[in-house]
Amino acid sequence: MTKNQKKPVGVLVYFTLSAIAAVFVGILIFFGTRKWDQTFIWSGLTFIVVIVGIATLALSVKDDDFDGSTPRLVNKTPKK
Repeated sequence: MTKNQKKPVGVLVYFTLSAIAAVFVGILIFFGTRKWDQTFIWSGLTFIVVIVGIATLALSVKDDDFDGSTPRLVNKTPKK
């Protein structure tokens, strides 16, 4: 029986998703206000908030290959 090997998601994926969100918000803010300073501020804040959110969600996922039908705590001491 072969087990499915999960490939770990790299940090580059998190940064890419965060950068895409920051660029999207930057475009919206720039065309809404035509002010570069507000565009950079909102893009930077979006980048930070999205990267922290993705990292928090990634930490909450448990990558455990435990069977579930067997007990975790097994008394390994021999009975007398």
